[in-house]
Amino acid sequence: MAARSADAFCIAHMPFSSSARQHLQGALEVESVDLNCLQNSNNHNTQCFGANKLIVRRGQAFAFYLHFQNRAWDDDKDKITFTVETGIKPCESLGTKSTFPLGGCTDQSLWSACYKHHDEKCLSINLLLPVNACVGCYLLNMCLVSCDHTHSQHLGEFYVLFNPWCSDDSVYLDNQAHREEYILNEHGIVFQGLSKHITSHAWHFGQFQDDILEICLKILDSSTNFLRDPGMDCSCRNDPAYICRVLNNMICCHKKKSIMKLPPNNNYLQGVNPLMWNGSVPILRQWHHNKCKPVKYGHCGTLAALMCSVMRCLGIPSRVVTGFYCSLNAADPLIVQEVFDFTGKTVNGKEHIWRYHCWNESWMARKDINQSGADWQYLDPTPIETSKGSVCSGPIWVKSIREGDVDTDSDGPHVFGLLNARNTAWVSQGRGKKIKLHCETWPCGQCISTKSAGSDLREDITDAYKYELGSMQEKKAFYKACRKINSRYLNAPNSEIDKDLASQRNKGLKDTGITMKFKMANCPFYGQDVQMNWVLKNLCNEAKDRKFNLCAQAMMYNGYSLDQFWKDSVHVTLGPKEVKTILITIPYDDYGSYLCDHNIMRVVAVSMPERKGEVMMGERDVLIDSLPVKIQILDHPRMNAPCSAEVIFSNPLKEDLKSCMLHLEGYGLIGEPTATELGTLPANHMAQTCVEFTLYRKVQALLRASHPPSHARPAISSSDDEEDVNFSVIILKWLDALERAKGASTQSKSGSKRVWPVRAASKMAFRMEVLRHLSALEFLTGPAAAMPSTSHEEADAEDDTVLEAEGEGIVEGGPVAMAVEPTMPEGKSALP
Repeated sequence: MAARSADAFCIAHMPFSSSARQHLQGALEVESVDLNCLQNSNNHNTQCFGANKLIVRRGQAFAFYLHFQNRAWDDDKDKITFTVETGIKPCESLGTKSTFPLGGCTDQSLWSACYKHHDEKCLSINLLLPVNACVGCYLLNMCLVSCDHTHSQHLGEFYVLFNPWCSDDSVYLDNQAHREEYILNEHGIVFQGLSKHITSHAWHFGQFQDDILEICLKILDSSTNFLRDPGMDCSCRNDPAYICRVLNNMICCHKKKSIMKLPPNNNYLQGVNPLMWNGSVPILRQWHHNKCKPVKYGHCGTLAALMCSVMRCLGIPSRVVTGFYCSLNAADPLIVQEVFDFTGKTVNGKEHIWRYHCWNESWMARKDINQSGADWQYLDPTPIETSKGSVCSGPIWVKSIREGDVDTDSDGPHVFGLLNARNTAWVSQGRGKKIKLHCETWPCGQCISTKSAGSDLREDITDAYKYELGSMQEKKAFYKACRKINSRYLNAPNSEIDKDLASQRNKGLKDTGITMKFKMANCPFYGQDVQMNWVLKNLCNEAKDRKFNLCAQAMMYNGYSLDQFWKDSVHVTLGPKEVKTILITIPYDDYGSYLCDHNIMRVVAVSMPERKGEVMMGERDVLIDSLPVKIQILDHPRMNAPCSAEVIFSNPLKEDLKSCMLHLEGYGLIGEPTATELGTLPANHMAQTCVEFTLYRKVQALLRASHPPSHARPAISSSDDEEDVNFSVIILKWLDALERAKGASTQSKSGSKRVWPVRAASKMAFRMEVLRHLSALEFLTGPAAAMPSTSHEEADAEDDTVLEAEGEGIVEGGPVAMAVEPTMPEGKSALP
């Protein structure tokens, strides 16, 4: 090791007083202690935290130096005993305190220390952490006995984390690329949208940012378990499954100190729109700064990303997962009831199909279910309401969900239903009466997705949760789960289970002799009309005559339906075996003032009852795309030097967008977020603005201009020989003054009370979701290329099979962070 530096971060000078020196003549005197933070952080893969404190991983030794003042170490005269302790009530019997001698035997299950002579008056000490050590902040104390004199000294503090690099740790992950992604990567993607049109939102986990580790430990210290028995709680922190349960509850379920709250009744006007968060760091700091008061507001994606940040910070490999069409609040785990009226409008009830739902997966071997090796565990911090109040799910072994072993964990039945339930659709006849519709239904839990390791592409992990639909393995797992979920199926044969479930489900459209489906005729951006091909096919040899009611209404991501904004009636005559295509057009003027922040609408066609009482229904969810934005780097940026970027955007509407503001966030680029007023953006006008930032922090990041189509190119990574710099993220977003408007609710046209904010005519979400990972290579070779706009034509350019999956993966390549939400023109209301 190089000679110690006077400006080293972790050197504590602790000389004896002159009187003590005279009294202890001949006794060994300690001059200083060097905790060797920089080298230890490199050895323990904690260098991203910085080198101003000692952060190590369990199951691995760290080295530090004792420098003596008056003489060299003498084995015959000098003895040292170390004490390490964590928590407010450290106790040896609970494993939160340990005392051990220098020079004892090294055992990976015990605290131990050995040494070697570094130079004449310096010892190099290796302190080995047991592989089952509790995570947390430790105090390191030393008792030196020299020449029959005893001297006690505090050497410093250090932090202990889980160790995915250690084969004996319960979170061991044997794939280096996965460790780099699920532990070391601060940047990620939260997938959203629809199963046929998946979009992405960039997220900065920020687990290595200043003060985040301390905040994560504060979260543990704010839990009910800690407040009830701090000694026992700290002793359980050697178990990653225990940590998972505590954090899962603290994210959104704790009565007083949850990190975030969900917006009540989808009304976020008293806080922040959940979709406006781009990272965990501001949320965690706000929670800590406000004395552990919940931050308003989040949604499932925010909560899952927060959970992922804290878990990665503590050393547990984690990732955010999104499933599409999920059942969270059904009374029967296997059946979700949805009700429509004869216009096609969804009648809100207690049960909904979430268009997407996000949760967290963490990697560990769980002692509570006797796992011999580590595997992914399902963790869902989004609370669900039960008879016992709000509860969170997990950890649940992902494999047990696929195999139908729902009794492995107490939350197993709920999660199996979330991903395997089917919806049953009814049409209301009034006065509590309803009849079952003829329609096509599919199981919940489609296109389960996460960010691929080492790239921004979407990885489909549906096979980890369920076998292929209709396969023998899928049926076997389903029957097993049914018997464990519902006691009446306990001893029933498979045929009886099939018969009972079939009686609860909808009959298919083929039973009526007519099939129908909606196919997108265009891929509309916000401001454009929606065009769909409604394809009907007569399966019979005789003519068919039907009257249909069609409607469109806005939808929330969690399945709540909003106002019906478009409807029509169509009389259809089909000749024998005839296939007819009808073009359906929904004008922007009809939907523009109704869509909520997720830009989702539901289009439904319902037939009028026939003599046999048959009622047909076809439906399609549509996601309206946001407009493209281009970003160009204008300079050749260097560390600690100003740099500028040009942002180009447009307003395609026939109305001016007023009071526009540019919000700039950057991790490693700027300190605090900045806001710039840009005034009015005229109708049908393209504009550009220049923003400046300074690169001040060395970070690890994959760097490129993203937001590519499904065939996303691989990431570019390189280094600057002069600076060895990989630069972080620029996050740009447009906000309008309406986001800061106050108010709780308005009245809809029908007079019913609304408790959710929705977007008015020109309150567009140009939610451009543009993340610019800027590489050193791009900086050194010239301005980066303009970011490509989102393309959706590919999804509808194939045959019928492809059309049914149109839009899948289209926007999945690019991390997202630009939101453009200008205000209303004068004289228009923000909320309908």
